Amino acid sequence: MFGYYGYGYFQYLLFAAPVLILSILAQAKVNSAYKKYSKIQNSRRITGAMAAQMILNHYGVNDVRIESCSGKLTDHYSPNEKVIRLSSGVYNSTSVAAVGIACHEAGHAAQHAENYIPNKIRTALVPVTNFGSRFGLIIAFLGYFIAYGANSSNLGFYFIIAGLALYGLVAVFQFVTLPVEFNASRRALRVIEETGMLAPQEHDGAKSVLTAAAMTYVAALATAIVNLLYYAMRLLGNSRRD
Repeated sequence: MFGYYGYGYFQYLLFAAPVLILSILAQAKVNSAYKKYSKIQNSRRITGAMAAQMILNHYGVNDVRIESCSGKLTDHYSPNEKVIRLSSGVYNSTSVAAVGIACHEAGHAAQHAENYIPNKIRTALVPVTNFGSRFGLIIAFLGYFIAYGANSSNLGFYFIIAGLALYGLVAVFQFVTLPVEFNASRRALRVIEETGMLAPQEHDGAKSVLTAAAMTYVAALATAIVNLLYYAMRLLGNSRRD
């Protein structure tokens, strides 16, 4: 039994190796870009909080608060609370990285205010995606054991398909996330350029940080797809037995 599961784990590593490497490289790129540009101060001495407010003002968003939160790279926009939370290394920092990150989060607030369609779709997917990520594989493996133990392959097959469909919502969510994140960065960089918030070389630095962050979402999508394909191959390939 140990040998079977050990082999399955080894098989998964071989199957997912390219995506795992991509994820590691993407995260390393984010850390490297953030470390580099968090040491470079912008010439106008604009803090992350000030930059986020400038983006909100540009889009006429006046009902969103900006708060500081603990942690590193924990910056996010909460649409339900209408608050932008910036990590301590961004909120009061005048670094190029801080401005880029803060403007990106404010870009999400602008999306919400304008009812940006991909953002609305992603928000609607959150509850079903959470359910699918928690119970999808449980249902799929239940189907596998039904097919194998009770010799009821059709019933087991339907359980597997249902479970994989639920689990596949994770990949759908990650797919919808891409245009949302890319658009928030484009909004941020466009306003930074139009307002002269950062000097040209500083703008390039902010772009490098946001581009590196975007790659983590690409890696997350690739990981979700690979996981879905792996479990589909493992479960569907063995569920129907003569």
